[in-house]
Amino acid sequence: MEVLHELLGTGLHHLKQRCTRAEKFDPDLLDNHQQSCYDLAFCAAELSAERAITTYADRFGSNALVTGLAAAFRAEIAGSVLARLQIRAVDLNLNEESLAAASVLVRRLQLDESTLTDIGTALLEAGSEALPTGLGSEIDLVRQTFARFADTIVAPLAESIHRDDTDIPASLIEAAAELGCFGTCIPQRFGGLQDDAVPDSLGMIVVTEQLSRGSLGAAGSLITRPEIAARALLAGGTELQQRTWLPRLAAGELLCAISITEPDTGSDVAAVSLRASRTDGGWLLNGSKTWCTFAGRSELLVVLARTNPDKSQGYRGLSLFLIEKPAYAGHQFVHTQAGGGKLEGKAIATLGYRGMHSYDLFFTDYFVPEANLVGAEAGEGQGFYYTMAGFSGGRIQTAARAIGVMQAAFDRALEYAAQRKTFGKVLSANGLIRNKLVRMLANLTASRQFSYAVARLLDAGGGQMEASLVKLFTCRTAEWITREAMQIHGGMGYAEESAVSRYFVDARVLSIFEGAEEVLALKVIARTLIANA
Repeated sequence: MEVLHELLGTGLHHLKQRCTRAEKFDPDLLDNHQQSCYDLAFCAAELSAERAITTYADRFGSNALVTGLAAAFRAEIAGSVLARLQIRAVDLNLNEESLAAASVLVRRLQLDESTLTDIGTALLEAGSEALPTGLGSEIDLVRQTFARFADTIVAPLAESIHRDDTDIPASLIEAAAELGCFGTCIPQRFGGLQDDAVPDSLGMIVVTEQLSRGSLGAAGSLITRPEIAARALLAGGTELQQRTWLPRLAAGELLCAISITEPDTGSDVAAVSLRASRTDGGWLLNGSKTWCTFAGRSELLVVLARTNPDKSQGYRGLSLFLIEKPAYAGHQFVHTQAGGGKLEGKAIATLGYRGMHSYDLFFTDYFVPEANLVGAEAGEGQGFYYTMAGFSGGRIQTAARAIGVMQAAFDRALEYAAQRKTFGKVLSANGLIRNKLVRMLANLTASRQFSYAVARLLDAGGGQMEASLVKLFTCRTAEWITREAMQIHGGMGYAEESAVSRYFVDARVLSIFEGAEEVLALKVIARTLIANA
Protein backbone atom coordinates (compact mmCIF):
# COMPACT_ATOMS: atom_id res chain seq x y z
CA MET A 1 0.00 0.00 0.00
CA GLU A 2 3.06 2.21 0.13
CA VAL A 3 2.48 3.66 -3.33
CA LEU A 4 -0.95 4.90 -2.23
CA HIS A 5 0.51 6.50 0.89
CA GLU A 6 3.08 8.22 -1.32
CA LEU A 7 0.37 9.54 -3.63
CA LEU A 8 -1.55 10.84 -0.64
CA GLY A 9 1.60 12.56 0.63
CA THR A 10 2.21 14.11 -2.80
CA GLY A 11 -1.32 15.50 -2.88
CA LEU A 12 -1.05 16.95 0.62
CA HIS A 13 2.31 18.55 -0.14
CA HIS A 14 1.02 20.04 -3.39
CA LEU A 15 -1.93 21.67 -1.64
CA LYS A 16 0.39 23.03 1.02
CA GLN A 17 2.46 24.71 -1.68
CA ARG A 18 -0.70 26.10 -3.30
CA CYS A 19 -1.75 27.53 0.07
CA THR A 20 1.58 29.05 1.05
CA ARG A 21 1.84 32.81 1.00
CA ALA A 22 5.01 34.73 1.90
CA GLU A 23 6.62 31.37 2.80
CA LYS A 24 3.92 30.69 5.38
CA PHE A 25 1.05 28.21 5.17
CA ASP A 26 -2.29 30.02 5.08
CA PRO A 27 -5.14 27.62 5.98
CA ASP A 28 -7.75 30.10 4.75
CA LEU A 29 -6.59 29.44 1.20
CA LEU A 30 -7.73 25.82 1.55
CA ASP A 31 -11.27 27.01 0.93
CA ASN A 32 -10.24 27.22 -2.74
CA HIS A 33 -9.57 23.46 -2.71
CA GLN A 34 -12.43 22.04 -0.66
CA GLN A 35 -13.23 19.04 -2.85
CA SER A 36 -9.58 17.97 -2.93
CA CYS A 37 -9.31 18.40 0.83
CA TYR A 38 -12.45 16.34 1.37
CA ASP A 39 -11.21 13.50 -0.82
CA LEU A 40 -7.77 13.50 0.76
CA ALA A 41 -9.31 13.32 4.24
CA PHE A 42 -11.23 10.21 3.25
CA CYS A 43 -8.12 8.70 1.64
CA ALA A 44 -6.24 9.21 4.90
CA ALA A 45 -9.08 7.67 6.91
CA GLU A 46 -9.40 4.65 4.64
CA LEU A 47 -5.66 3.98 4.59
CA SER A 48 -5.57 4.24 8.39
CA ALA A 49 -8.37 1.70 8.64
CA GLU A 50 -6.48 -0.60 6.29
CA ARG A 51 -3.39 -0.33 8.47
CA ALA A 52 -5.44 -1.24 11.54
CA ILE A 53 -6.96 -4.39 10.07
CA THR A 54 -3.60 -5.43 8.60
CA THR A 55 -2.00 -5.15 12.05
CA TYR A 56 -4.88 -7.22 13.44
CA ALA A 57 -4.41 -9.87 10.74
CA ASP A 58 -0.68 -10.01 11.41
CA ARG A 59 -1.44 -10.67 15.07
CA PHE A 60 -4.02 -13.39 14.39
CA GLY A 61 -2.65 -14.80 11.16
CA SER A 62 -3.59 -18.37 12.08
CA ASN A 63 -7.29 -17.48 11.89
CA ALA A 64 -8.33 -18.00 8.27
CA LEU A 65 -11.42 -15.81 8.59
CA VAL A 66 -9.35 -12.91 9.94
CA THR A 67 -6.83 -13.10 7.12
CA GLY A 68 -9.57 -13.47 4.52
CA LEU A 69 -11.49 -10.43 5.78
CA ALA A 70 -8.29 -8.39 5.91
CA ALA A 71 -7.46 -9.32 2.31
CA ALA A 72 -10.97 -8.41 1.15
CA PHE A 73 -10.85 -5.08 2.94
CA ARG A 74 -7.37 -4.28 1.65
CA ALA A 75 -8.50 -4.86 -1.93
CA GLU A 76 -11.60 -2.71 -1.51
CA ILE A 77 -9.77 0.19 0.13
CA ALA A 78 -6.96 0.18 -2.41
CA GLY A 79 -9.52 0.56 -5.18
CA SER A 80 -11.43 3.26 -3.31
CA VAL A 81 -8.35 5.36 -2.53
CA LEU A 82 -7.03 5.07 -6.08
CA ALA A 83 -10.38 6.14 -7.52
CA ARG A 84 -10.48 9.22 -5.27
CA LEU A 85 -6.92 10.17 -6.25
CA GLN A 86 -7.43 9.58 -9.96
CA ILE A 87 -10.42 11.88 -10.15
CA ARG A 88 -8.43 14.64 -8.40
CA ALA A 89 -5.12 13.88 -10.17
CA VAL A 90 -4.89 17.26 -11.94
CA ASP A 91 -5.76 19.24 -8.82
CA LEU A 92 -3.21 17.29 -6.76
CA ASN A 93 -0.48 17.23 -9.41
CA LEU A 94 -0.21 13.44 -9.41
CA ASN A 95 1.93 12.05 -12.20
CA GLU A 96 0.88 9.25 -14.54
CA GLU A 97 3.73 6.94 -13.56
CA SER A 98 2.72 6.92 -9.89
CA LEU A 99 -0.92 6.41 -10.76
CA ALA A 100 0.02 3.55 -13.07
CA ALA A 101 2.04 1.91 -10.29
CA ALA A 102 -0.93 2.27 -7.97
CA SER A 103 -3.19 0.67 -10.58
CA VAL A 104 -0.86 -2.34 -10.73
CA LEU A 105 -1.07 -2.63 -6.94
CA VAL A 106 -4.86 -2.47 -6.96
CA ARG A 107 -5.07 -5.15 -9.62
CA ARG A 108 -2.68 -7.38 -7.68
CA LEU A 109 -4.71 -7.06 -4.47
CA GLN A 110 -8.08 -7.88 -6.03
CA LEU A 111 -9.67 -11.19 -5.03
CA ASP A 112 -11.43 -13.34 -7.57
CA GLU A 113 -15.02 -14.35 -7.00
CA SER A 114 -14.20 -17.89 -5.92
CA THR A 115 -11.87 -16.62 -3.20
CA LEU A 116 -14.58 -14.27 -1.91
CA THR A 117 -16.99 -17.20 -1.91
CA ASP A 118 -14.56 -19.23 0.18
CA ILE A 119 -14.28 -16.40 2.71
CA GLY A 120 -18.07 -16.21 2.75
CA THR A 121 -18.30 -19.93 3.43
CA ALA A 122 -15.91 -19.57 6.37
CA LEU A 123 -17.99 -16.68 7.64
CA LEU A 124 -21.25 -18.59 7.46
CA GLU A 125 -19.72 -21.58 9.23
CA ALA A 126 -18.02 -19.61 12.00
CA GLY A 127 -20.02 -16.39 12.41
CA SER A 128 -18.58 -13.09 13.53
CA GLU A 129 -18.21 -14.36 17.10
CA ALA A 130 -15.31 -16.49 15.89
CA LEU A 131 -13.19 -13.37 15.42
CA PRO A 132 -10.77 -12.69 18.28
CA THR A 133 -11.27 -9.33 19.97
CA GLY A 134 -7.61 -8.78 20.84
CA LEU A 135 -8.72 -6.90 23.95
CA GLY A 136 -7.20 -8.95 26.74
CA SER A 137 -9.11 -10.87 29.39
CA GLU A 138 -9.98 -7.95 31.69
CA ILE A 139 -11.54 -5.66 29.08
CA ASP A 140 -13.09 -8.63 27.31
CA LEU A 141 -14.91 -9.42 30.55
CA VAL A 142 -16.26 -5.87 30.59
CA ARG A 143 -17.39 -6.35 26.98
CA GLN A 144 -19.23 -9.55 27.84
CA THR A 145 -20.91 -7.96 30.86
CA PHE A 146 -22.28 -5.05 28.85
CA ALA A 147 -23.18 -7.34 25.96
CA ARG A 148 -25.48 -9.24 28.33
CA PHE A 149 -26.93 -5.95 29.57
CA ALA A 150 -27.61 -4.86 25.98
CA ASP A 151 -29.29 -8.18 25.16
CA THR A 152 -31.42 -8.55 28.29
CA ILE A 153 -32.25 -4.98 29.35
CA VAL A 154 -31.82 -2.67 26.35
CA ALA A 155 -32.85 -4.69 23.29
CA PRO A 156 -36.31 -5.70 24.56
CA LEU A 157 -37.19 -2.00 25.00
CA ALA A 158 -35.48 -0.60 21.92
CA GLU A 159 -38.25 -1.06 19.35
CA SER A 160 -41.05 0.44 21.44
CA ILE A 161 -38.90 3.44 22.41
CA HIS A 162 -38.12 4.07 18.76
CA ARG A 163 -41.56 3.52 17.26
CA ASP A 164 -43.46 5.43 19.95
CA ASP A 165 -40.72 8.06 20.43
CA THR A 166 -40.98 7.65 24.19
CA ASP A 167 -38.60 8.61 26.96
CA ILE A 168 -35.94 6.15 28.08
CA PRO A 169 -37.58 4.19 30.93
CA ALA A 170 -36.31 4.88 34.42
CA SER A 171 -35.75 1.15 34.86
CA LEU A 172 -33.16 1.15 32.06
CA ILE A 173 -31.35 4.20 33.45
CA GLU A 174 -31.31 2.73 36.96
CA ALA A 175 -29.96 -0.59 35.69
CA ALA A 176 -27.26 1.24 33.73
CA ALA A 177 -26.29 3.21 36.82
CA GLU A 178 -25.99 0.01 38.86
CA LEU A 179 -23.52 -1.33 36.29
CA GLY A 180 -21.45 1.85 36.57
CA CYS A 181 -22.19 3.08 33.03
CA PHE A 182 -22.09 6.74 33.97
CA GLY A 183 -18.72 6.51 35.66
CA THR A 184 -16.68 4.93 32.88
CA CYS A 185 -14.76 8.17 32.22
CA ILE A 186 -14.72 9.54 35.77
CA PRO A 187 -11.70 8.85 38.02
CA GLN A 188 -12.11 6.48 40.93
CA ARG A 189 -11.36 9.27 43.42
CA PHE A 190 -14.70 10.78 42.38
CA GLY A 191 -16.60 7.50 42.48
CA GLY A 192 -16.09 6.52 38.84
CA LEU A 193 -14.52 3.48 37.21
CA GLN A 194 -11.57 5.24 35.58
CA ASP A 195 -8.18 4.58 37.15
CA ASP A 196 -6.92 7.75 38.85
CA ALA A 197 -3.53 7.49 37.17
CA VAL A 198 -4.16 5.69 33.89
CA PRO A 199 -6.88 6.68 31.37
CA ASP A 200 -8.97 3.92 29.83
CA SER A 201 -10.46 5.02 26.52
CA LEU A 202 -10.48 1.41 25.38
CA GLY A 203 -12.79 0.32 28.16
CA MET A 204 -15.06 3.28 27.48
CA ILE A 205 -15.51 2.51 23.80
CA VAL A 206 -16.06 -1.20 24.47
CA VAL A 207 -18.93 -0.27 26.80
CA THR A 208 -20.28 2.27 24.30
CA GLU A 209 -20.19 -0.25 21.47
CA GLN A 210 -22.24 -2.80 23.37
CA LEU A 211 -24.80 -0.26 24.57
CA SER A 212 -25.18 1.03 21.00
CA ARG A 213 -25.65 -2.49 19.72
CA GLY A 214 -28.70 -2.67 21.98
CA SER A 215 -29.99 0.74 20.93
CA LEU A 216 -28.24 3.92 19.81
CA GLY A 217 -30.98 6.24 21.05
CA ALA A 218 -31.93 4.44 24.24
CA ALA A 219 -28.50 3.36 25.51
CA GLY A 220 -25.57 4.06 23.19
CA SER A 221 -25.37 7.71 24.14
CA LEU A 222 -26.10 7.37 27.85
CA ILE A 223 -22.45 7.73 28.80
CA THR A 224 -21.55 10.32 26.18
CA ARG A 225 -22.88 13.33 28.03
CA PRO A 226 -21.40 12.55 31.47
CA GLU A 227 -18.11 11.80 29.72
CA ILE A 228 -18.05 15.22 28.02
CA ALA A 229 -19.06 16.95 31.25
CA ALA A 230 -16.45 15.06 33.25
CA ARG A 231 -13.62 15.83 30.83
CA ALA A 232 -14.56 19.52 30.85
CA LEU A 233 -14.65 19.61 34.66
CA LEU A 234 -11.37 17.75 34.95
CA ALA A 235 -9.78 20.16 32.46
CA GLY A 236 -10.99 23.41 34.02
CA GLY A 237 -13.24 22.93 37.00
CA THR A 238 -12.21 24.04 40.46
CA GLU A 239 -11.55 21.39 43.09
CA LEU A 240 -14.89 22.24 44.72
CA GLN A 241 -16.73 21.92 41.39
CA GLN A 242 -15.13 18.57 40.72
CA ARG A 243 -16.01 17.26 44.20
CA THR A 244 -19.54 18.62 43.89
CA TRP A 245 -20.52 17.33 40.47
CA LEU A 246 -18.37 14.36 39.46
CA PRO A 247 -19.48 11.86 42.16
CA ARG A 248 -23.14 12.53 41.36
CA LEU A 249 -22.52 12.13 37.62
CA ALA A 250 -20.60 8.90 38.19
CA ALA A 251 -23.38 7.40 40.29
CA GLY A 252 -26.05 8.35 37.77
CA GLU A 253 -27.78 10.40 40.48
CA LEU A 254 -27.53 13.40 38.19
CA LEU A 255 -28.17 13.05 34.47
CA CYS A 256 -26.68 15.70 32.21
CA ALA A 257 -26.93 17.21 28.75
CA ILE A 258 -24.46 19.28 26.73
CA SER A 259 -25.66 22.51 25.13
CA ILE A 260 -23.20 23.95 22.62
CA THR A 261 -24.87 24.18 19.20
CA GLU A 262 -26.97 27.18 18.18
CA PRO A 263 -29.39 27.64 15.28
CA ASP A 264 -26.97 29.81 13.29
CA THR A 265 -23.65 28.25 14.26
CA GLY A 266 -23.76 24.48 13.67
CA SER A 267 -20.23 23.12 14.12
CA ASP A 268 -18.72 26.63 14.29
CA VAL A 269 -18.29 26.69 18.07
CA ALA A 270 -16.38 29.98 18.03
CA ALA A 271 -19.51 31.73 16.68
CA VAL A 272 -21.65 30.92 19.75
CA SER A 273 -23.78 33.93 20.69
CA LEU A 274 -25.95 32.89 23.67
CA ARG A 275 -25.42 35.90 25.94
CA ALA A 276 -24.27 35.65 29.54
CA SER A 277 -24.45 39.04 31.27
CA ARG A 278 -23.17 39.78 34.75
CA THR A 279 -25.69 40.38 37.51
CA ASP A 280 -25.64 40.32 41.30
CA GLY A 281 -24.27 36.96 42.39
CA GLY A 282 -23.93 35.47 38.95
CA TRP A 283 -25.03 35.67 35.33
CA LEU A 284 -28.19 36.02 33.25
CA LEU A 285 -28.48 33.91 30.11
CA ASN A 286 -30.47 35.12 27.11
CA GLY A 287 -30.73 33.46 23.70
CA SER A 288 -31.28 30.04 22.19
CA LYS A 289 -29.59 26.70 21.68
CA THR A 290 -30.48 23.72 19.53
CA TRP A 291 -29.76 19.98 19.31
CA CYS A 292 -29.32 19.65 23.06
CA THR A 293 -29.85 15.92 23.45
CA PHE A 294 -31.46 14.66 26.67
CA ALA A 295 -32.16 18.21 27.86
CA GLY A 296 -35.61 17.42 29.22
CA ARG A 297 -34.74 14.44 31.42
CA SER A 298 -31.40 15.88 32.57
CA GLU A 299 -30.95 17.74 35.84
CA LEU A 300 -27.69 19.35 34.72
CA LEU A 301 -26.99 21.26 31.52
CA VAL A 302 -23.43 22.11 30.50
CA VAL A 303 -23.90 25.32 28.50
CA LEU A 304 -21.42 27.32 26.44
CA ALA A 305 -22.23 31.06 26.40
CA ARG A 306 -20.64 34.35 25.37
CA THR A 307 -19.49 36.32 28.40
CA ASN A 308 -17.63 38.89 26.31
CA PRO A 309 -20.16 40.73 24.10
CA ASP A 310 -17.46 41.62 21.57
CA LYS A 311 -18.00 38.93 18.92
CA SER A 312 -14.69 39.81 17.31
CA GLN A 313 -13.10 37.97 20.26
CA GLY A 314 -14.44 34.72 18.79
CA TYR A 315 -13.77 31.70 20.97
CA ARG A 316 -11.81 33.81 23.46
CA GLY A 317 -15.06 35.38 24.66
CA LEU A 318 -16.80 32.13 25.63
CA SER A 319 -17.34 30.58 29.06
CA LEU A 320 -18.84 27.30 30.26
CA PHE A 321 -21.68 27.12 32.77
CA LEU A 322 -23.31 24.37 34.83
CA ILE A 323 -27.08 24.81 34.98
CA GLU A 324 -29.26 22.87 37.40
CA LYS A 325 -32.90 22.24 36.54
CA PRO A 326 -35.66 19.78 37.36
CA ALA A 327 -36.09 16.65 35.23
CA TYR A 328 -39.00 16.73 32.81
CA ALA A 329 -40.67 13.88 30.96
CA GLY A 330 -42.07 14.13 27.47
CA HIS A 331 -41.24 16.36 24.54
CA GLN A 332 -41.36 19.86 25.99
CA PHE A 333 -40.93 21.71 29.24
CA VAL A 334 -40.90 25.17 30.82
CA HIS A 335 -38.80 25.89 33.89
CA THR A 336 -39.47 29.22 35.59
CA GLN A 337 -37.13 30.38 38.36
CA ALA A 338 -38.27 32.15 41.52
CA GLY A 339 -36.75 35.38 40.20
CA GLY A 340 -38.63 35.14 36.91
CA GLY A 341 -35.93 33.64 34.70
CA LYS A 342 -37.19 31.07 32.25
CA LEU A 343 -35.84 28.09 30.32
CA GLU A 344 -38.08 26.53 27.68
CA GLY A 345 -37.40 23.34 25.77
CA LYS A 346 -39.10 21.66 22.85
CA ALA A 347 -38.02 18.33 21.36
CA ILE A 348 -37.11 18.22 17.68
CA ALA A 349 -38.89 15.52 15.66
CA THR A 350 -36.22 13.25 14.13
CA LEU A 351 -36.01 10.28 11.77
CA GLY A 352 -34.17 8.17 14.29
CA TYR A 353 -32.01 8.43 17.40
CA ARG A 354 -35.13 8.51 19.53
CA GLY A 355 -35.48 8.05 23.26
CA MET A 356 -33.22 10.81 24.49
CA HIS A 357 -34.90 13.52 22.39
CA SER A 358 -32.92 16.50 21.11
CA TYR A 359 -34.22 19.92 22.10
CA ASP A 360 -34.39 23.51 21.04
CA LEU A 361 -33.74 25.59 24.16
CA PHE A 362 -34.74 29.19 24.85
CA PHE A 363 -33.20 31.16 27.75
CA THR A 364 -34.87 34.34 29.06
CA ASP A 365 -33.03 36.12 31.91
CA TYR A 366 -32.12 32.69 33.23
CA PHE A 367 -29.99 33.10 36.36
CA VAL A 368 -26.84 31.05 36.91
CA PRO A 369 -24.92 31.44 40.21
CA GLU A 370 -21.32 32.63 40.05
CA ALA A 371 -20.23 29.30 41.55
CA ASN A 372 -21.53 27.50 38.44
CA LEU A 373 -19.08 29.15 36.04
CA VAL A 374 -16.66 26.32 35.25
CA GLY A 375 -13.26 27.31 36.56
CA ALA A 376 -14.78 30.15 38.61
CA GLU A 377 -13.16 33.53 37.92
CA ALA A 378 -10.21 31.93 36.15
CA GLY A 379 -12.62 30.14 33.83
CA GLU A 380 -14.12 33.25 32.28
CA GLY A 381 -13.20 33.25 28.59
CA GLN A 382 -11.90 29.67 28.79
CA GLY A 383 -15.10 27.89 27.84
CA PHE A 384 -14.00 27.00 24.33
CA TYR A 385 -10.93 25.18 25.64
CA TYR A 386 -12.91 23.31 28.29
CA THR A 387 -15.46 22.35 25.65
CA MET A 388 -12.74 21.00 23.36
CA ALA A 389 -11.32 19.02 26.28
CA GLY A 390 -14.79 17.63 26.85
CA PHE A 391 -15.15 16.68 23.20
CA SER A 392 -11.68 15.12 22.99
CA GLY A 393 -13.16 11.68 23.57
CA GLY A 394 -16.40 12.40 21.74
CA ARG A 395 -15.14 11.42 18.31
CA ILE A 396 -13.72 8.07 19.32
CA GLN A 397 -16.87 7.40 21.30
CA THR A 398 -19.00 8.24 18.27
CA ALA A 399 -16.94 5.72 16.31
CA ALA A 400 -17.79 3.15 18.98
CA ARG A 401 -21.47 4.02 18.70
CA ALA A 402 -21.24 3.51 14.93
CA ILE A 403 -19.61 0.11 15.42
CA GLY A 404 -22.34 -0.99 17.80
CA VAL A 405 -25.03 -0.09 15.26
CA MET A 406 -23.06 -1.84 12.50
CA GLN A 407 -22.76 -5.00 14.59
CA ALA A 408 -26.47 -5.08 15.31
CA ALA A 409 -27.29 -4.60 11.62
CA PHE A 410 -24.80 -7.24 10.52
CA ASP A 411 -26.08 -9.79 13.03
CA ARG A 412 -29.63 -9.35 11.80
CA ALA A 413 -28.58 -9.55 8.15
CA LEU A 414 -26.54 -12.71 8.73
CA GLU A 415 -29.40 -14.36 10.59
CA TYR A 416 -31.99 -13.40 7.98
CA ALA A 417 -29.80 -14.50 5.06
CA ALA A 418 -29.35 -17.92 6.64
CA GLN A 419 -33.11 -18.42 7.13
CA ARG A 420 -34.90 -16.64 4.31
CA LYS A 421 -35.60 -18.80 1.24
CA THR A 422 -36.12 -17.48 -2.28
CA PHE A 423 -36.17 -19.45 -5.54
CA GLY A 424 -35.83 -22.65 -3.56
CA LYS A 425 -32.70 -21.82 -1.56
CA VAL A 426 -31.63 -19.70 1.37
CA LEU A 427 -30.35 -16.20 0.58
CA SER A 428 -26.87 -16.91 1.92
CA ALA A 429 -26.41 -19.63 -0.72
CA ASN A 430 -26.30 -16.88 -3.34
CA GLY A 431 -22.82 -15.64 -4.20
CA LEU A 432 -23.85 -11.98 -4.27
CA ILE A 433 -25.40 -12.12 -0.80
CA ARG A 434 -22.45 -14.05 0.54
CA ASN A 435 -20.05 -11.48 -0.87
CA LYS A 436 -22.13 -8.67 0.64
CA LEU A 437 -21.79 -10.30 4.04
CA VAL A 438 -18.03 -10.62 3.60
CA ARG A 439 -17.68 -6.94 2.69
CA MET A 440 -19.91 -5.92 5.59
CA LEU A 441 -17.95 -7.90 8.16
CA ALA A 442 -14.61 -6.80 6.69
CA ASN A 443 -15.58 -3.14 7.04
CA LEU A 444 -17.02 -3.72 10.50
CA THR A 445 -13.87 -5.50 11.65
CA ALA A 446 -11.62 -2.78 10.24
CA SER A 447 -13.70 -0.12 11.98
CA ARG A 448 -13.53 -1.93 15.31
CA GLN A 449 -9.79 -2.57 15.20
CA PHE A 450 -9.19 1.01 14.04
CA SER A 451 -11.14 2.31 17.04
CA TYR A 452 -9.22 0.06 19.44
CA ALA A 453 -5.92 1.27 18.01
CA VAL A 454 -6.95 4.91 18.39
CA ALA A 455 -8.13 4.34 21.97
CA ARG A 456 -4.70 3.01 22.86
CA LEU A 457 -3.08 6.07 21.24
CA LEU A 458 -5.35 8.41 23.22
CA ASP A 459 -4.48 6.66 26.46
CA ALA A 460 -0.81 7.11 25.61
CA GLY A 461 -1.31 10.86 25.25
CA GLY A 462 -1.72 11.15 21.47
CA GLY A 463 -4.24 10.11 18.86
CA GLN A 464 -6.17 13.34 18.34
CA MET A 465 -5.84 13.23 14.54
CA GLU A 466 -6.54 9.50 14.50
CA ALA A 467 -9.71 10.06 16.55
CA SER A 468 -10.97 12.37 13.81
CA LEU A 469 -10.02 9.87 11.11
CA VAL A 470 -11.77 6.94 12.80
CA LYS A 471 -14.90 9.03 13.34
CA LEU A 472 -14.94 10.02 9.67
CA PHE A 473 -14.46 6.45 8.47
CA THR A 474 -16.75 4.52 10.81
CA CYS A 475 -19.72 6.85 10.60
CA ARG A 476 -19.82 6.70 6.81
CA THR A 477 -19.28 2.93 6.99
CA ALA A 478 -22.21 2.54 9.40
CA GLU A 479 -24.51 4.16 6.86
CA TRP A 480 -23.41 1.69 4.19
CA ILE A 481 -23.58 -1.43 6.37
CA THR A 482 -27.06 -0.61 7.69
CA ARG A 483 -28.17 0.06 4.12
CA GLU A 484 -26.88 -3.33 3.01
CA ALA A 485 -28.55 -5.03 5.99
CA MET A 486 -31.84 -3.45 4.97
CA GLN A 487 -31.30 -4.50 1.36
CA ILE A 488 -30.70 -8.11 2.33
CA HIS A 489 -34.03 -8.04 4.16
CA GLY A 490 -35.77 -6.79 1.01
CA GLY A 491 -39.26 -5.44 1.63
CA MET A 492 -39.15 -6.55 5.26
CA GLY A 493 -36.17 -4.28 5.77
CA TYR A 494 -38.29 -1.28 4.90
CA ALA A 495 -41.00 -2.26 7.38
CA GLU A 496 -40.83 -0.65 10.80
CA GLU A 497 -41.44 -4.02 12.41
CA SER A 498 -37.91 -4.96 11.30
CA ALA A 499 -35.08 -3.70 13.50
CA VAL A 500 -32.85 -3.01 10.49
CA SER A 501 -35.05 -0.06 9.54
CA ARG A 502 -34.22 1.47 12.93
CA TYR A 503 -30.51 0.83 12.49
CA PHE A 504 -30.64 2.54 9.10
CA VAL A 505 -32.22 5.78 10.34
CA ASP A 506 -30.12 5.77 13.51
CA ALA A 507 -26.89 5.42 11.56
CA ARG A 508 -27.67 8.48 9.48
CA VAL A 509 -27.11 10.84 12.40
CA LEU A 510 -23.59 9.60 13.10
CA SER A 511 -21.94 11.56 10.28
CA ILE A 512 -23.62 14.72 11.53
CA PHE A 513 -23.09 14.99 15.26
CA GLU A 514 -19.79 15.31 17.15
CA GLY A 515 -18.42 17.18 14.13
CA ALA A 516 -20.28 17.09 10.83
CA GLU A 517 -18.49 15.03 8.20
CA GLU A 518 -17.67 18.00 5.96
CA VAL A 519 -16.39 20.20 8.80
CA LEU A 520 -14.34 17.33 10.22
CA ALA A 521 -12.81 16.53 6.83
CA LEU A 522 -12.04 20.12 5.80
CA LYS A 523 -11.40 22.06 8.99
CA VAL A 524 -9.75 19.40 11.12
CA ILE A 525 -8.29 16.50 9.13
CA ALA A 526 -7.23 18.05 5.83
CA ARG A 527 -6.09 21.31 7.44
CA THR A 528 -3.87 19.48 9.92
CA LEU A 529 -2.48 16.95 7.45
CA ILE A 530 -1.67 19.64 4.88
CA ALA A 531 -0.11 21.95 7.45
CA ASN A 532 2.20 19.11 8.51
CA ALA A 533 2.94 17.85 4.99
